[in-house]
Amino acid sequence: MLEEYIKKIDANSLNGSDLAYIGDAYYELYIRSYLLSLGYTKPEELHKLCINYVSAKSHAKIYETISEILTEKEKNVFNRGKNYNYKHHSRSTNVRDYLTSSGFEAVVGYLYVSGQNDRLNEILGLSLKIIEDRK
Repeated sequence: MLEEYIKKIDANSLNGSDLAYIGDAYYELYIRSYLLSLGYTKPEELHKLCINYVSAKSHAKIYETISEILTEKEKNVFNRGKNYNYKHHSRSTNVRDYLTSSGFEAVVGYLYVSGQNDRLNEILGLSLKIIEDRK
């Protein structure tokens, strides 16, 4: 059913906020599934671990590391997500990290909605490595 909805979405017509919105949801589901696959099952532990991967600060670190391997199209999508005219940002992070995080989430959203699964898996795999190497 989900695939039917995704097929109806034109990734190129979505604004940066829309791409970040879907990218944030997809990335968090990816991380939660990953952590469960490692055998973590206690809710408090899962939440604590998940935060290491999904925080704006972590997204900024990921982007900083992968920015050189992004295609021109992905960089444009990142800028659409980063430069969208957001009316608010999280109080728990600085504006720079929040906007960089939004750009990263937009790239994830774009790759997901446009069906570029191999590239999406490559970026997400690198993201795991970046965060885990940081520990």
